[in-house]
Amino acid sequence: MLKKSAFRRIAVTSVALFIFTIISIFPTSLNDHFESETTTNPSVYGAIYLIDPNQYVARTQVVIKNNDSLNQAREIIEMLTINGKKSHYLPNGFTAVIPSGTKVEEIDIQNGILKINFNETFLKIPKGSEEDVIESLIYSLTEIKDVQGLLIYVNGELMTKLPNTNIKLPTTLTRDYGINKIYDLTKIQNVTKTTTYYVSKYQDFLYYVPVTEITNNEKEKVEIIIERLKSSPTHQTNLMSYLNANAELLDYEILENDIHLSFNQYLLDDFQNKQILEEVEYSIALSMKDTLDVQAVNFSINGEKITTKRN
Repeated sequence: MLKKSAFRRIAVTSVALFIFTIISIFPTSLNDHFESETTTNPSVYGAIYLIDPNQYVARTQVVIKNNDSLNQAREIIEMLTINGKKSHYLPNGFTAVIPSGTKVEEIDIQNGILKINFNETFLKIPKGSEEDVIESLIYSLTEIKDVQGLLIYVNGELMTKLPNTNIKLPTTLTRDYGINKIYDLTKIQNVTKTTTYYVSKYQDFLYYVPVTEITNNEKEKVEIIIERLKSSPTHQTNLMSYLNANAELLDYEILENDIHLSFNQYLLDDFQNKQILEEVEYSIALSMKDTLDVQAVNFSINGEKITTKRN
């Protein structure tokens, strides 16, 4: 027994000495390895656009494991694919849009344009879901900071029209394509396109639904968005807006990359602390960014700048 105990102590000591020697010789390599295991792929929350319980293409948050733009694109496409490897990441009540079995054959980003080559299964989109698939892809992937537009290929051929309806597609797909589109046109001249983000709710979960309206409204786009948010379409749909009907847009200024909006005090949820309700702030900010292609939205009340959560 004594011999066995002594042998174990010698063995343990030898192994420890061996490990210490290796670490002394290769300290940087080992440290780099352990750091890479814990820091190269930190999880972040990102926005993707899925089908909600009311059949809108809706904006919701998911955990994205990658911080590299190309790998983020791969991960998002997997989440958007029915029965995909990442489908368990989707929030309850929301569904993916890309046909099950679709594979990405090639993917690349050049000069802000994401090129995706799908296999032929991508074309098995149900007729009533074609627009949803394109809108979901455009809006989800352009949330990536390095992506401004998409080129979609199937088996190496550029997709120029929807597979069932044969509706023509722009060569480069950008957010100008619109989402959850509503047409209210009386003439083909003076067409105005605006995207307004409304609030919707599933169980206790609040999320945002963008609606692109194509009309002959001759007002400025900023004014159209605020008017729509003040007159929530709840009576027609499951969409809501929390913007007070007494809120007035007093003035606004569009600069190169941002917009400054000045309201009266009814924009505020809390007059004393000068706070804007989060749902109001996000609805306005998301709407302005999509419609006007600005990077930041700044708020002021009667000329006094308000600090917000988003900017």
